[in-house]
Amino acid sequence: MNKAKKQWLEKRGSKIGTVAEFLASSPEEQEYIELKLALARRVKERRQKNLLTQHEVAQLLNSSQSRVAKIEAGDPSVTLDLLVRSLLALGATRRELAQVISASNAR
Repeated sequence: MNKAKKQWLEKRGSKIGTVAEFLASSPEEQEYIELKLALARRVKERRQKNLLTQHEVAQLLNSSQSRVAKIEAGDPSVTLDLLVRSLLALGATRRELAQVISASNAR
């Protein structure tokens, strides 16, 4: 956000802050959210790389297409377990999982 817009909003009573401040989340909670989002992005990347539809991935996971859409969208109801299982079903290695985790910590 540019400085002029920030000043304009503050003059009108808006409070400017970060997402973490807005959600009142701890640094640990922020790391957890970033990790889940990084894994969700990798699921979508792997699906597309493997030229699979969400429906085909759902069949691999014994799940539904709508659940795969939620996985890829980073829906809060998706567990870490499901994210990791999805990546493994799509052919990710432990090393790749470690790289995703490591990269999410670097942000």
